[in-house]
Amino acid sequence: MNDSVRVRFAPSPTGALHIGGGHTALFNWLWARHTGGRFILRIEDTDRERSTKEYEETIMSGMRWLGLDWDEGPDAGGDHGPYRQSERLHLYHEYADRLVEEGKAYREGEAVIFRTPQGVRLAFDDMVYGHIEMMSDTLKDTVLLKSDGMPTYNYAVVIDDHTMGISHVIRGEDHISNTPKQLLVYDALGWEYPVFAHLPMILGKDKKKLSKRHGATSVYEYRDMGYMPDAVFNFLALLGWSAGENNEIFSRDEAAELFELTRVTRRAAVFDMEKLNFINQEHLKRLDPYTRLDLVEPFWREMGLPVDSHSREYLAQSLVVLAGRGQTAKEAAGYSDYFLTFETVKGRYDASDVSEEHKELLRRFYGELLAVPEWKASVLEDFTREWSARESVKMKDIAMPLRMGITGMKVSPGIFEVAEHLGREETRKRLAFFGFVNA
Repeated sequence: MNDSVRVRFAPSPTGALHIGGGHTALFNWLWARHTGGRFILRIEDTDRERSTKEYEETIMSGMRWLGLDWDEGPDAGGDHGPYRQSERLHLYHEYADRLVEEGKAYREGEAVIFRTPQGVRLAFDDMVYGHIEMMSDTLKDTVLLKSDGMPTYNYAVVIDDHTMGISHVIRGEDHISNTPKQLLVYDALGWEYPVFAHLPMILGKDKKKLSKRHGATSVYEYRDMGYMPDAVFNFLALLGWSAGENNEIFSRDEAAELFELTRVTRRAAVFDMEKLNFINQEHLKRLDPYTRLDLVEPFWREMGLPVDSHSREYLAQSLVVLAGRGQTAKEAAGYSDYFLTFETVKGRYDASDVSEEHKELLRRFYGELLAVPEWKASVLEDFTREWSARESVKMKDIAMPLRMGITGMKVSPGIFEVAEHLGREETRKRLAFFGFVNA
């Protein structure tokens, strides 16, 4: 392990893990895993009114769901704790006292204010945005400790990052404007700067700041909508970074191996739900049948379908027959309900589109189809084609009622594969209900 690389994700426990926070955490994790360094979770809970233990646990759960394990943190321990700011107040006061003693800060009542020096050139080389500099003259004196004894963000983050040995500060580009204020504190305490890397903003497809109207904003909302953690991870990794040409679908390990901070773009990243859907569908397709079943089953149960009336082998094979349809586990559940019960088919189809005359034709054809000796998709399809040609009947005129009668849907996987999986007797029962076969 390369202990010289130490990165951190430092969320405030005032809400769930949102997409922007998940993105920042993921890029820190990737850099730690790529370099063999350490990924630290630090909780910035100095907003006493809004911070809660429940939100802290929700953020951790969201990170675990994404597969972002941390090497040090509130629950994992480590040599640089405590890992909650509320437990580090003695450090902020200790260094504030030192700055006051050295004349670099002053007291104003219970608060401590930093005395901003004038005429100082503040410069740093950002791994993404390049060389950035400004003069200190544009900055005012800033509060270090508020009158309630709590530190401000720009002060606490410097104390924490230095005392925790953070080597790379990887965060959103909205923090670029905070960096000069933090450099002043580093300088005042005689500390070296960490390496800074600011990540591009994430915008909606309309090029506006990401919000609820662009899709869910919490990582957990994607879990509840049936997205796979591997797919959300894959998608977030592509926001502002590329794994190389024609390499859009990858695992966590592959991403960690390929990741380079120098290949993060400065351009704002666009959060495109269609892209997420495509990536999720590709990850779903790659799963073995039983893992896919584990993801889809809860949504079948949510829909009230009789899951326990079927074997796991049958259910897993149902999703194989589904052949990758459905971009999420939730969609896959909706597209495959007819494998579990005929009730949903009856609920959406009543055969009112089929005339009595056409039913006569169907009864003749399905009667022969159901008598085919070998109930295999290829055999059923060959028989249908031959019958269609022999009787001068269009294939769709006998295949579409079969599709509607056993699935209740105009679009489905290969209908002969569906019929084979349902079995001869179940297919007969469903067609008989609509009067398509003689009872």
